[in-house]
Amino acid sequence: MTSEEKQVNPSTAETHWWPKIRENLQVLGIALILALVIRTFIAEPRYIPSNSMQPNLHIGDRLVVEKVSYKFRPPEAGEILVFDPPPALQKFGYSEDQAFIKRAIATEGQTVQIESGQVYLDNRPLSEAYIAEPPAYDWGPKPVPPEQLFVLGDNRNNSNDSHVWGFLPIQNVIGRAAFRFWPLNRIGFL
Repeated sequence: MTSEEKQVNPSTAETHWWPKIRENLQVLGIALILALVIRTFIAEPRYIPSNSMQPNLHIGDRLVVEKVSYKFRPPEAGEILVFDPPPALQKFGYSEDQAFIKRAIATEGQTVQIESGQVYLDNRPLSEAYIAEPPAYDWGPKPVPPEQLFVLGDNRNNSNDSHVWGFLPIQNVIGRAAFRFWPLNRIGFL
């Protein structure tokens, strides 16, 4: 029998490609499930849409927001947080799912005051080498209520933050900005 005389059995050819396709679909399904689990519970990418965190974060920077640490501990002062807008911000027209990014300045029980370009925590001046310029407004003194945070943008005079809309409920925190992965010339941990 010559090679031309050999005929491929259609049912054999059909069963030959199906296991490969099924295997690829399974791998794709597992990858999709893993991606959703990682994004929902562990980390997710975000970008910076405004200049409220300059000089440290710029418009278009891409970040990894990690979500695990706050399952075990509350946010700490100095950390850069990504959060869902509280009800006070939603009254200004922001949607529930429009994430914000600001720096935690004070945690529950601390008293915050901003006076003459200086932020005070419990009557002590806060050293802030990371800000664009000193705040040109006064605020407080006010104690941070339980389960709340006081957050400010690093660009103090161009930031819609706690000095405008009040305290941030801890439950609104999505995670901590941990790593900048874009642009490549500014890649690194935050």
